[in-house]
Amino acid sequence: MTQKEALAILKTGGNVFLTGEPGAGKTYVLNEYIEWLEACGVDVAVTASTGIAATHIGGMTIHAWSGIGPRSELSPYDLDQIAGRERIVKRAKKASVLVIDEISMLDGRMLDLVDRVLRTVRQSTEPFGGLQVVLVGDFFQLPPIAGRGEVSRFAFESNVWASARFLTCYITEQYRHEDDLLLSLLSSIRKGDVEEEHYTLLGEQKEIAYENIEPTRLFTHNKDVDAMNAGKLHELSGTGKKFMMESRGAKAVVEGLKKNCLSPEVLELKPEAMVMCTKNNFEAGYVNGTLGRVLRFDADDGHPVIETTDGREITIAPTSWILEENGKPVAEITQIPLRLAWAITVHKSQGMSLDAAEIDLTNAFTYGQGYVALSRVRTLAGMKVLGLNANSLMVDPKIIRMDERFRAESDDAEEAFGEMDEEELKKMQEQFVKTSGGTIPKEGESLKKRTPGARMKKESTYEATKQLIEKGLTAPQVAKERSMALSTIWGHVEKLAEDGTLSKETLRALAAKDLAFEDAYKELKLAMDEAGTEKLKPIYEACGERYNYDQVRLARILYTLA
Repeated sequence: MTQKEALAILKTGGNVFLTGEPGAGKTYVLNEYIEWLEACGVDVAVTASTGIAATHIGGMTIHAWSGIGPRSELSPYDLDQIAGRERIVKRAKKASVLVIDEISMLDGRMLDLVDRVLRTVRQSTEPFGGLQVVLVGDFFQLPPIAGRGEVSRFAFESNVWASARFLTCYITEQYRHEDDLLLSLLSSIRKGDVEEEHYTLLGEQKEIAYENIEPTRLFTHNKDVDAMNAGKLHELSGTGKKFMMESRGAKAVVEGLKKNCLSPEVLELKPEAMVMCTKNNFEAGYVNGTLGRVLRFDADDGHPVIETTDGREITIAPTSWILEENGKPVAEITQIPLRLAWAITVHKSQGMSLDAAEIDLTNAFTYGQGYVALSRVRTLAGMKVLGLNANSLMVDPKIIRMDERFRAESDDAEEAFGEMDEEELKKMQEQFVKTSGGTIPKEGESLKKRTPGARMKKESTYEATKQLIEKGLTAPQVAKERSMALSTIWGHVEKLAEDGTLSKETLRALAAKDLAFEDAYKELKLAMDEAGTEKLKPIYEACGERYNYDQVRLARILYTLA
């Protein structure tokens, strides 16, 4: 199936599984469809199975969007709690289309939970509550990771897969790879037809032919990634800075949070260090997986300032990871949401397209790792293979069988829609848009293109914070409601105060809700009388570092209003 044919089928509003080999243009077709929906005024929720995958399409994880979070099952209480969260209900009811990218890494149980939440929230017995659902991905990529004591299930093994009656659109075009030899190798891996000659070919890839390109090192294990990143950091001559993780709550639960946090307990950075963001912060302009390099440390608070690969400068403030039970926080850790990134795991590389990579598959341990790593690079000339093992190029036999079925289903869909005349297809598309509350642009009108970054900032984040504060919520309550770090919310408050958007009365009422703040403000006010208010750090230091930067920031807001 061509990209054009797949896009035409998507526009009819049926549930679709969009698949194809790496480089076939799945993300291109998806972005074209999203832009068309937005131009038609049809609300689309853009999500992915992982935070890194979400960076490529400007979305959020399906876990966060649905309100399920880290849960692997939903009790009646959990479901009631999700259905009672205003933001979750509002966006689930507003959406007409739900996109889930990198579907290969989403466990089938999770897809069933999403279906259950949407049926409940949208009060509909239809699959996914009546939304059009578009699943995007390639099951030859990395499989889902099962919880302890569980066996992973592919998304197509979920209960809802059959009831949702997905149309398969298998794109057979190829745009990423420019090397016939590499394409032939990848095709053989997909068929499970790997010969000794393929290992010989990879064994010959000992040097990267391109100059002036720093290759990304891909490993299968985090320990190898950590070792290389530490070595690279040591080679930098600049002055480093260490950031220590803070924690509170039940010790066992805190340890669990630390184990699952991508940022280390002790984060050491230097200027020019390559880094990756480890959490979503749409307001600040980064998401889990954003790559960049450290430029400097902020003169006020010492936070790292990074430059992203698209040239943006972002100051990375500490953020929190919180675990709740029955609606109450039981543990919290706080750290700068960064990690070093000269090397990354194959798992984190999925969805990326690299000019050059050094690939170490010596310790490959699961189906698809070798295929994912090798398919990140466009040509053999941009690839250096550091090691292989006997399992490096293996793929799951179950997926080989399913791939034959998906190709056949795609052929059937292509034939069925191909028999429709253009007018009939157009009517189906118009009906879908009309039912979704939109209007197809007139012929000749250009679609308004939006970058993934612009899509992430679709909602006015400052306005959302303002509305909650004016409802009487405290800053910690706003942070919980919006699933954001408290420091981010105080940043919003400061900006709203500067703009005059929040009244003095509202700000004073906000401060009054913090019973400990009144005494703190007296000391902070004296510090500001002496040090001024231009920078936060002198105020912070003048008080013996007894108050955190959020308190200093609030005190400065009130001081300037006095």
